[in-house]
Amino acid sequence: MSPDRQVYLLDPQKLPPETIAVTFAKTSRSPHSFREIAAELTDEKSAEFHEKWVVGYGHASVAEHAVLHIAVENISRLAVECLESNRLASYTEKSTRYQKWDNDAFYIPEEIQDSLFVDDYLSTIQHLLHSYEKSIPLVRDIIALDNPRRADESEAAWERRIRSDYIDVCRYFLPAACLANVGITINARALEHAITKMLSHPLAEVRAAGVDIKHAAQAVVPTLVKYAEPSEYLDSSRKALEQWITSHNFHSSNSFNEEWCSCIWMAPDLETRLLAAALFPYANQQISYTQFIEVIRNLPLEDRRSLAADILGSLGKFDIPQRELEHSAFTFEVILDQGAYFELKRHRMMTQSVQTISPDLGYAIPSAITRAGLEDHFMQAMQMAAQTYHHLTAISPHVAAYIIPNAFNRRVLLTMNLRSAEHLVSLRSAPNAHFAMRRVAQRLSEEIRLRSPILGEYLRTNSSETWSEIETRYFTQTAFSKKG
Repeated sequence: MSPDRQVYLLDPQKLPPETIAVTFAKTSRSPHSFREIAAELTDEKSAEFHEKWVVGYGHASVAEHAVLHIAVENISRLAVECLESNRLASYTEKSTRYQKWDNDAFYIPEEIQDSLFVDDYLSTIQHLLHSYEKSIPLVRDIIALDNPRRADESEAAWERRIRSDYIDVCRYFLPAACLANVGITINARALEHAITKMLSHPLAEVRAAGVDIKHAAQAVVPTLVKYAEPSEYLDSSRKALEQWITSHNFHSSNSFNEEWCSCIWMAPDLETRLLAAALFPYANQQISYTQFIEVIRNLPLEDRRSLAADILGSLGKFDIPQRELEHSAFTFEVILDQGAYFELKRHRMMTQSVQTISPDLGYAIPSAITRAGLEDHFMQAMQMAAQTYHHLTAISPHVAAYIIPNAFNRRVLLTMNLRSAEHLVSLRSAPNAHFAMRRVAQRLSEEIRLRSPILGEYLRTNSSETWSEIETRYFTQTAFSKKG
C-alpha cells in the first residue's frame, strides 16, 4: 500500500531560509521526509552545504528555495529603477497615485553635495515639490466638477473616489529624487544578481543601497549572498558602450514627426506559428511543429479564425491564456512620460530596455493642469528642471536624472510575446488604470490588432475608449508636441 500524500509548510519563522533551501536540495538524494531532513540540519551544516554545492560546484538553483522579504525605505525613485529591474522578484512600492509627498521627502545625491550645483538642485527640487503641493487643491476642484458627489455618497466616500484622479495629475510635478519605500520578495539566487547590479551601478546611492541590502540579507542567508560583489563586466561594458555612442557622433533629430509608439519588428509568420504552437501539446509525438505550421499555412481564413476562437474564445476575465502564445514576439519602441514608465516597468516578463531619462523628448501636460489655471506655472517648473538638469550633466547625466519630473518623456524598447502583451493590455486599459498608461495600452492593442488580426481580436481591451480619445480628454500636450 502506497504512503498517504503529505502536504505541509516549512515554517520560515522556525527555520532559516538557508536551512529550508538545503532541506529541499537534499531530497534529490535522501529518502527521508522534508521534516526529517530539516531536523538534522544546523545553521553551520547549512552553511557548509551551500559553500560546497552552491558556491563551489555552482548548483545555484538551490538558492532559489531561500526566500527573503526585504523592506527598503527612503530610497529615491530613480534608484528604485535599478532595484526593480530584476525579473524574478515581487515588489510593492509607495504609490504616487494614492499618497501625497512631503516637501522634504527627496534625496540629495552624494555626487553633488560639495559641488557648485547643490543650491540649484535644492531650489529646483523644492520648487517642484511646492508646486506639487500648491496644485493639489486646485486640481482637486477641477476633478470634483467632473465627478460630482452622488446623492447617496458621504463626503469621505466621495473624497476616496476622486482622490487618485487628482493625485494622478499632480504627480507630474514630482522629480525622480522623491523618496519611496519598497517591499521586496526575492529568492537568494536572484538577490545575489540584484546586489551585484546595484554594486556596479553608476550612482553612489544605488551602490550604497546594494551594500545595505547585502548586509541585511546576510543576517538570514549568510552564505548565499556573501560573494555578491561589483561586476567589472557590467561597469566596463556600460562605460565602453557610452563611449562608443559619444565617439560615433550620434545626435538626436529632435523631430516632432516621430511616432510615439511603433511596432518596429514582429516575428515572421507570427499568427501561423502561434496557432501551430497552440495545437502542438495536444498531438501525438509523431506530429512535429513544422507539420502543424504547414497545415495551418494552407488553411482557409475562416478555418484559421475558427481555430483562434477555440484557443481564446472562452477566455474569462480572470483566466490566463495558454503558454503557447509565448512562442512568437513583437518589438515596440514607445515614448511615454516618466510617471507612466514607472507603471510599465512592473511588467517584467517582457524585455524592457530604457534610456537614461533627460529633458530631450519634452514633457506631457495633463489637461486638468491647464483647466486649473496652472499651465504657465507648470511649464515654468518644467523649464527650470530642464535648465538644472543641463547644469548637473557637468557631473554626470546619471546624476542629473534625479531632477527630472514625472512629466518628461522617456524612450523605451519593449520585446513581448502575445501572452505578455495580452496581460499588459487587459490590466492597463482598465478604467481604474492611470490615464497615461491607458493611452499606451490602447495604442499597443491597436498596433497588435493591425499586425495580428485573428489572434489580436481576443485582446481583452477596455472598449469604452481609444488611445486618441484618452489623449484628447486627458492631455494638453504629450510626446513631441511643439508647445513644450
